[in-house]
Amino acid sequence: MLRDTMETLEIIEAYPQDKYLPSFLLRGDSDESVFHVQIATDVEGENIRVVTMYIPDPDEWDEGLRSRRIG
Repeated sequence: MLRDTMETLEIIEAYPQDKYLPSFLLRGDSDESVFHVQIATDVEGENIRVVTMYIPDPDEWDEGLRSRRIG
């Protein structure tokens, strides 16, 4: 799913000071659903690591699944 939707990925959160490597939360669209994937960026090693990938809970995110609901 991730490889097939590379063109739809957008950064929705950035964690530049993450514990091990700078990371980002991305939003992607597939024919089946919207998903989130957190990646860690190893700039020196010239690679990206997938940390986790999931279907976001609509109760925790706005209608477009781009921003977290507060409260």
